[in-house]
Amino acid sequence: MDIFTIGLLLLTVGVSFWAFTDAHILNKLILYPYVMKRPAEYYRLLTSGFIHADWTHLIFNMITLYFVGGYVEYFFVQTGQHAMFLLLYLAGVVVASLPSFFKHRNNHYYRSLGASGGTSAVLFSMVYISPWTKITVFVFPVWAILFAVLYVAYSIYASKRGQDHINHEAHLWGGVFGFVFTFIFDPTHGQLFLQQIMNPVL
Repeated sequence: MDIFTIGLLLLTVGVSFWAFTDAHILNKLILYPYVMKRPAEYYRLLTSGFIHADWTHLIFNMITLYFVGGYVEYFFVQTGQHAMFLLLYLAGVVVASLPSFFKHRNNHYYRSLGASGGTSAVLFSMVYISPWTKITVFVFPVWAILFAVLYVAYSIYASKRGQDHINHEAHLWGGVFGFVFTFIFDPTHGQLFLQQIMNPVL
């Protein structure tokens, strides 16, 4: 049963909807490095992952979580570490927020929000667990490992270009964290991934 996946999805939708209708809540939860001068404000590193800019932003992240989360959660259940899935997601949100926090501490205008760090962590955890699984990107099936390579390359390119309002750094570091996290907590310590890479299912 995907209890953590469904729980995170429902919580995120509920809090995001609350923030859509209450600007005070949005401003209280959003990642706003300029005002995060003391530890009492550091909670924003996590809470910013439960609010979104609009319905499209929310739906895209939650669809990703729904279709990938159950797969990854089941993996941690099978290894006897069910709660590690929850840690993976929540820590992914925080870790993905850190580069923006340090980079924009003196930028009064910078703010960031969204579950992308957590969903990227879960997505790349799945890449580690089953690299040859096919992911549907829009309408095209793509191997998870190929998607991961393209995703990282695009995130680096788009982050350097900086011509949109998307936090591509959060996508990138959330993904890197998810892959490394799963490698550390997988009892085979990388053997699972290497065996599958060496035996592609095409």
